[in-house]
Amino acid sequence: MTIPCCFFWHLLQGPYEPMDLIEAIKTRKSIRAYLPKPVSKEILQEILALSCQAPSGVNQQPWEFAIASGHVLEEITKRNIELLTAGAPQQRDYPSHDKPKDSVYRKRQVALAVQLYQALDIQRDDVRGRFDWLLQGAAFFGAPAAVIIYTDKALPEAGPLIDIGAVVQTLCLGALPYGLGTCIQNQGVQYSDMLRQVLNISENKRIVTSISIGYPDFSHPANQIKTGREPVEKLSSWYGF
Repeated sequence: MTIPCCFFWHLLQGPYEPMDLIEAIKTRKSIRAYLPKPVSKEILQEILALSCQAPSGVNQQPWEFAIASGHVLEEITKRNIELLTAGAPQQRDYPSHDKPKDSVYRKRQVALAVQLYQALDIQRDDVRGRFDWLLQGAAFFGAPAAVIIYTDKALPEAGPLIDIGAVVQTLCLGALPYGLGTCIQNQGVQYSDMLRQVLNISENKRIVTSISIGYPDFSHPANQIKTGREPVEKLSSWYGF
């Protein structure tokens, strides 16, 4: 049975449009360009409250949020771009690992890059164009708000990641009925020490990822693409059916 989002949205008071849950899952995609329109604190609070209903093993709820907008997000963006332009090495609490060469994971990553660069008319040998696009990511693609998600270092390093994945997915789906788009971005947390300084995040916390959030600019070519997914038949093995 299809359960409409409005089944649980009746608890909230906000400018949302009820959306079928299955439709939301199928249509959600990464938004990499946003309109210059602010998102209110009240709407963000409602979306975060909904996201905290995500499943959590033994109800540990290992997630915490720092929400940046306005001059604070501008400061983070400015420093991100300065560090990236200066060639500063990445300093993530969860290091980014290269995909194994010739693996299917690497091939999927490359396929996405090809889609994006073709949509943006960035040629393979256009080093400056590629770097400028990298800077757009460091600037949260112009989103009016960003959510930084972190957890406690008292927990095992990998322990909270499944729960945090659940809260991230719930947040991204919960944004859709408000007409908002999101992009999950490890690029936004590539300089953890800088984020701790600007957002006053304790050294006892481990920064996991970030989410850009705002009203999508669907006229931008980067928002025209839709990534494919492998058929479930290729990814699953069935037993006892």
